[in-house]
Amino acid sequence: MRYLRFFGLSAGLSFALVWAWVAAMPMAYMDIEYASWQAKQRMLDRCDLGEAIVLGDSRAAAGILPTRLPLRVTNFAVGGGEAIEALSVLNRALACPRPPRLVIISLDPGHFSRPDQFWDRSVRLGFVTDPDIADLRDASRRTGDASVYASHALDGVPISVQAWLYKVKFPPLYFSSLAHGGLVFRWARNQRMLTDTLASRGHYYFGTDPGSSTVTVDAHMDRFRPLPILDYYFDTLLATLDRFGIETRFIAMPVNDATWREVHPAVRDGFASYLAAYQRRYRHFRVASEIMPHWPDRWFGDQFGHLNPAGAERFSDQLGQRLQDAPPSTQNEAQNGWLSETGTAASARVVPISKRGS
Repeated sequence: MRYLRFFGLSAGLSFALVWAWVAAMPMAYMDIEYASWQAKQRMLDRCDLGEAIVLGDSRAAAGILPTRLPLRVTNFAVGGGEAIEALSVLNRALACPRPPRLVIISLDPGHFSRPDQFWDRSVRLGFVTDPDIADLRDASRRTGDASVYASHALDGVPISVQAWLYKVKFPPLYFSSLAHGGLVFRWARNQRMLTDTLASRGHYYFGTDPGSSTVTVDAHMDRFRPLPILDYYFDTLLATLDRFGIETRFIAMPVNDATWREVHPAVRDGFASYLAAYQRRYRHFRVASEIMPHWPDRWFGDQFGHLNPAGAERFSDQLGQRLQDAPPSTQNEAQNGWLSETGTAASARVVPISKRGS
């Protein structure tokens, strides 16, 4: 009996020590992307926004280099980011003494149409707050769509309890990172990534190969159908920006030619129509003319459609030129072709889909 008590006490103490380490030292064991997200959190915490911010997914995080743009920009796009994460960032940015005067949004069609890794990334890496999770729960009830809130549910664990377990950094949720990171072996690498991401104002790369001909998930969709919960968040995001009078631009990141050849036209047309309806609804929202630009495969660095360094520099230089030619403070026809190779907005050439409230 004494041995069992001693064993139980030792096991409990060991678990408590691991729990304390998980809560206090995430930079020592978490994946390298955690460090990049922490850099964005720090810039938000100190309201280091600049004149413009970027909200979006990993393609925008990798493809838009703030240091190559003609105004001070901070890239808050994150891997797997959807309108939910974008709204969380925006709400924090609007609480700053000097909110941005321009917001650039970039989300690929899939990040309107399917749940991504909200729990495994956004919650687990601490990017969204407890009120954000509570808002998602309430919004899921209102829209009747719990596809994001109930995604990646732990077996037998209620979602409300799951949220609490992430909040208190329950060790089993982080054991894979602890095992791969060896408790401490990722500290130096993550510190370097944190420093680099701060210096690049939120930009970080994913794949850096000198080209990719992989057909991405965009080509595996047969139509564009936004989830009600993600549509709700996108609408709320744009309504908030419009209420504050902040100029907002939607920019689609390019896909490789291999993907472009396989993408169903219904996806492109549906996506364009969806964005066009919102452009008519909100006077501060403009959509770049190319809904799905396509570039040669050599500009892409991995199988997920992220631009490689050369591609990111090329895209950012083009974006910088458009910002220079039609700055966000002007209200003129040039903005309708913003970031356009052809001048006329593609959104004006499509018939909008019926939308809630439109």
